[in-house]
Amino acid sequence: MEKLVINEAFLQQLETLQSLLKNNVGGMFGGNHKSKTWGSSCEFADHRDYADGDDTTKINWNLYARTDKLYLKQFLDERQMHTRIYIDASRSMSHGKTHKAEQALKIAAAFAYLSICEMDKVSIYIIRNQQVQEIVSNIIGKESFVRVINKLNEIEFDGDSYISDALMSENVGYGDGMSLVISDFLTDHNYEDAIEHMVSKKRHVICVQVLSREELNPLIRGKVHFFDSENMEKTYRKNIDKEIAKAYKLALNAIIDRIKDYCLSRDADYLLVPDDMPIGEVIFEKFMDVGVLK
Repeated sequence: MEKLVINEAFLQQLETLQSLLKNNVGGMFGGNHKSKTWGSSCEFADHRDYADGDDTTKINWNLYARTDKLYLKQFLDERQMHTRIYIDASRSMSHGKTHKAEQALKIAAAFAYLSICEMDKVSIYIIRNQQVQEIVSNIIGKESFVRVINKLNEIEFDGDSYISDALMSENVGYGDGMSLVISDFLTDHNYEDAIEHMVSKKRHVICVQVLSREELNPLIRGKVHFFDSENMEKTYRKNIDKEIAKAYKLALNAIIDRIKDYCLSRDADYLLVPDDMPIGEVIFEKFMDVGVLK
């Protein structure tokens, strides 16, 4: 992408958001971490503040000498959760004046950051045409996150997206965490089978539908010639009047209800996110509304 969506300012914003969550929210990802405990393996993950009663042998004395504060070393447990994030990289996500692609990258980066702060490992993929392509895999800890997350800026949004065809042939993991699918879901192609497949693998599935303000509330009127962003041979020429606008709104609501109702029927979570919603509101309102953050 020409614009660096994941930059230093955005990473600082994530750090601020995580601090606010830590100070104001009782716990994050509660439903997925009941069986996870800190292990005694030799693989260091991160630090946390020392509390009375903690094992003093795990205090980082070198860090204490530099900061005059007590921090406890934390190590990974064998039952560590794995957050898998899938980004729809089809052309429709960046078509026209919309910012859907940028919002998708921000949501992916933010959710990845919150996950690694919970000591989960994170992998991020794109879905383009009938394939899943790995962008970063098995991110563990903040240092690893900062080192590789800028790879999201290199994602090109092009082609079509066959979500079920792509995911059905992939190793999606079994019972070890969350699967986040970020897409506009404006497609005639099947995505239900992918949701069913991931749910059957005992994963917590979250579908995030990102739509532009233009798509949610179009203001276009008069004679217009439309082209399908993923298939330029499909065109639509019409005089857009009040009745056409009303029919469009009904069709859009049907699309939204389709993915929302299917998610609910499969015990998956669904979020509708406008492309211009600040990432802080996405985290504190959208993800907390469905109970992902507790």
